[in-house]
Amino acid sequence: MPATTVIRNAAWVVAWSTRDSRHVYLQNADVAFSEGAIVHVGGRFAGEATAEIDGSDLMVMPGMINVHSHPTSEPLRKGITDEIRSPGFYHSSLYEFLTIFENDAEGLAASVRVAMAELLKSGVTTVVDFSAPFDAWLDVLAESGIRACVAPAFRDARWFTTNGHLLDYEWNEKAGRAGFEKAQRVIDLANQHPSGRLMGMMAPSQIDTCSADLLRDAYDYAEEKNLPWQTHAAQSVNEFQEMIRRHGRTPIQWMDDIGVLGEHSIIGHGIFLDHHPWVHWSTRQDLRLLADRGATVAHCPTVFMRRGIALQTFGGYVREGINMGIGTDTYPHNFLEEMRNVGTIARAVAETVDDLNTSDIFNAATVGGARALRRDDIGRLAVGARADLVCVDLTAPSMMPVREPLRSLVFAACDRAVRDVFVDGHQVVKDGEVTTIDLRAALSELQAAQARSMRSIPDLDWAGRTADQLSPMAFEIRDGLN
Repeated sequence: MPATTVIRNAAWVVAWSTRDSRHVYLQNADVAFSEGAIVHVGGRFAGEATAEIDGSDLMVMPGMINVHSHPTSEPLRKGITDEIRSPGFYHSSLYEFLTIFENDAEGLAASVRVAMAELLKSGVTTVVDFSAPFDAWLDVLAESGIRACVAPAFRDARWFTTNGHLLDYEWNEKAGRAGFEKAQRVIDLANQHPSGRLMGMMAPSQIDTCSADLLRDAYDYAEEKNLPWQTHAAQSVNEFQEMIRRHGRTPIQWMDDIGVLGEHSIIGHGIFLDHHPWVHWSTRQDLRLLADRGATVAHCPTVFMRRGIALQTFGGYVREGINMGIGTDTYPHNFLEEMRNVGTIARAVAETVDDLNTSDIFNAATVGGARALRRDDIGRLAVGARADLVCVDLTAPSMMPVREPLRSLVFAACDRAVRDVFVDGHQVVKDGEVTTIDLRAALSELQAAQARSMRSIPDLDWAGRTADQLSPMAFEIRDGLN
């Protein structure tokens, strides 16, 4: 007989109603899973169980789906890019800083392990890793126990600046084509990985660093293989202006013109659409195009709110009918805090609590992400879905008193209340600690990688500045008080 685990009498269950196609709450219900799949949700499970978990002080919910992250690089930037300034580029961190505060080959695996540990501890069971491929990439992801969609990045051009306000592009379409071909091989390896938890995505890096031919070929390949396809687009004022200069069209409109805006498309960020007040553009087509074509927007509020930048607005996109997903584009890879920021920033920008509901955020974090990845077996607790689930401790001080458990989790407790996490039926977080990653060792390796990165900054920066000049400490460092 296959092993079957049942969570008995869970106080709260966020279950999927197939009839109504939405999440619903159940109380005092059982959840059972076997051989990596959910076999029972709701009422009493009458079958034979090989393991039982007392759910009387738990909320059981589906594992969440992170549709956009860069774990090979972002954990290294903690304490560096929190509040850097870049006035020549509307304070976007992309152009002056992300090209110089980089990880090295020795630190890549540690960075990924730190990010995966943070994600698992905050309830993520599926992640999109949008990174440049490295040798141990697939094995490091598989060893973490997470379900991962690898997005091996490729592009025709790199951007750079020589003065802090003018953005230049160095084009090499031969390299772009080689990257596309390598991405195909990496995706094949992911889909064939013995863990059974890896898949792939077509990921041309940015809309302004890829030719129309490369974008179209990648999209055609995604359609042929039924893969998701993601690029960064509408992520900065500079990019918006560049696409207008080249084509006389917004980034979203140009994507539609060349045939890469469709149901396979995930738009990384999608902030600077034609209605955004910072771009002062005359059309109002972008939101409707995204909705009509069935594209997804991967919303990552934290990295942008640090620069004073915000989507206009999350609730407005939802009401337009756009499929929304959520990602962690920066550190910390604390997905529940990212969900909190989705709600807080949307309401502040809209100047009303009416802009969105907690259900909108949770839907984006679960079934919105599943739709983006072209899957209907994750992001929900339903019989036949994969056994990717999260147990939230309702007795955690940050959750009490318990009245509305999801709101308390997102807006008060976050990862502090996540007790146990299962991916494909295997426990990867127990009592709040990751069981698959030596987090302390990975952090030590990442600390060394950050130190190496900071020493190289003057050689990479256009003005030869040091890390301390680019990112000053919050307070002056002195030897003493005298």
